[in-house]
Amino acid sequence: MTRYARYVRTLTAVGALGVLGLLGSALSGCAGADRAGAGTAASVSPHTASPRPAVAKGPPSMVPGPDGLTPVFQRGTPAAGKTVALTFDADMTADQGPRAASGERFDNPSLIALLRRLEVPSTVFMTGRWAEEYPTQAKSIGTDPLFEIANHSYSHYAFTADCYGLPVIGKERMAGDVERAFKAFHAAGARNVVPYFRFPGGCYDKAALRALAPQKVTAVQWDVVSGDAFATDPDAVADQVLADVKPGSLVVMHCTRSAAPVTEDAVRRIVPELRERGFRFVRVSELMAH
Repeated sequence: MTRYARYVRTLTAVGALGVLGLLGSALSGCAGADRAGAGTAASVSPHTASPRPAVAKGPPSMVPGPDGLTPVFQRGTPAAGKTVALTFDADMTADQGPRAASGERFDNPSLIALLRRLEVPSTVFMTGRWAEEYPTQAKSIGTDPLFEIANHSYSHYAFTADCYGLPVIGKERMAGDVERAFKAFHAAGARNVVPYFRFPGGCYDKAALRALAPQKVTAVQWDVVSGDAFATDPDAVADQVLADVKPGSLVVMHCTRSAAPVTEDAVRRIVPELRERGFRFVRVSELMAH
């Protein structure tokens, strides 16, 4: 089985875990080039582009579940209408510094430039280690009202055992790891930072939800898996997203060139086709507000 097939199969299972986490909570959680920078997308009509929104003060969040568990958000309600949130994980694990120093790129400035050209409001789930490696780009994303930065941990270590082979962080360090990421964003100069958190690999359990409660974040999962990680065929990624998106959907993608090299080309097709269907793109904060 290819890495892409394994990713699609296992991450789809994680999506199911997100549903269970949401129910459990209810019952008991990329690099920025300048606008004149890289990107080859054609200009779009202002009548079809999503407006560049101002970042709302006090972004919405969900109330904790029973026993103070961190709440989990997976998709919008029917009130969201024909909206869709594209989210991009800016992954960099704490121990990948030597790989970055040797030339591996964990950023994707041309993807961010494309989102700007197409006027697509988006949420970037960023690791603190990524923000430290690319502080200028973190600031560029985090000061552009088109985007919002959410927390993807500092280390990108797993919050449960057996999560795609990621190193595992101890429960006593989980809240501190999330806090350290927020500090890295602010140190880089990012301002559009929202109190949302995405578990590395999407893996979590009740113990992890309990450990993060002091951070007062809302955990954000997804209902549409793009399958862009390790993919080599952008049309396969686009086909998967276009087949699964529904009103209020939340799509998980990546803005890490070394691990998701075809995401930009997939987005170039996804955005106009969804707009043709009448969808409007929003950030997670706007989707959660409905």
